Amino acid sequence: MVSPTLPAQHTGNGITAARWARCLRKLGCAVRVTRRYDGQDCDALIALHARKSAPSIRRFRTLHPDRPLIVALTGTDLYFDLHRTSTVSASLAAAHRIVLLQRLGRARLVPALRAKAHVILQSAVPVRARSRRRTGRFEVAVIGHLRAVKDPFRAALAARRLPDTSRLHVVHAGRALSRSDGTRARREMQVNPRYTWYGDRSHARSLQILARSHALVSSSRIEGGANVVSEAAVHGVPVLASRIPGSVGLLGSDYPGYFTVGDTRGLATLLHRIETQPRFEARLRARMRRLAPRFHPRRERAAWARLLQGLIGN
Repeated sequence: MVSPTLPAQHTGNGITAARWARCLRKLGCAVRVTRRYDGQDCDALIALHARKSAPSIRRFRTLHPDRPLIVALTGTDLYFDLHRTSTVSASLAAAHRIVLLQRLGRARLVPALRAKAHVILQSAVPVRARSRRRTGRFEVAVIGHLRAVKDPFRAALAARRLPDTSRLHVVHAGRALSRSDGTRARREMQVNPRYTWYGDRSHARSLQILARSHALVSSSRIEGGANVVSEAAVHGVPVLASRIPGSVGLLGSDYPGYFTVGDTRGLATLLHRIETQPRFEARLRARMRRLAPRFHPRRERAAWARLLQGLIGN
């Protein structure tokens, strides 16, 4: 399995690669996760990220043209690079199977590629021992590194618009990938009493923060299918999400917790509503619990088993 980042790096791709490796090992596969394919003998290659893993895809296809090649598409692959660079198209043409992380991703593919596409929802497991919720405040989580594509400060900006009576507080776990982003996060804490940036946290610690929260904000501009949405679902945590295909494909078109990408006022309205209207919070929470079975590890494992059996048989 080729991934732009390795499991130890605590990025979305790295966490996905680690989970898929565990899943495949339970199916009886021997799995090695690496940043690039170095030509060693193997029965199949799974490449996470069509653009960043393109050199590995080309090399494997050249050395082993008849062996299964599976390419998993990220959000930037689908919603940014696909129609801007021939690299992604070449990776998809070379693939025997294409993995999508939510159903609406099919709409981005031409018919010939759709025939190769399989949707595999990312699974999640709830934490066993949850931290207690903070008393006296309504805690809303943002989980993700500080990247422009995540629109990471949207929740903090929306929280500024809340009335003085609000008890809402935004807690943000994620690494600053640039010095300027770290500076902005620290400055935001100085001027915004409703925002705390924790910086980089392990995946396990981030799950604890999510599990104790009253809600999660997913404000991304682009997503292939965010695993944090799956994690929120299995914990019964309501999600307030930007209305993008990557989220709609997971939550459904009629999910009541959407706001327009970049709409600070719209998100502030949702934050105020979920804090002050218990029926709205309960409605979102019930919806997330109904979605939770879709993200059970058994389903993800079964989806991988079907894909592999279709390629290599029993």
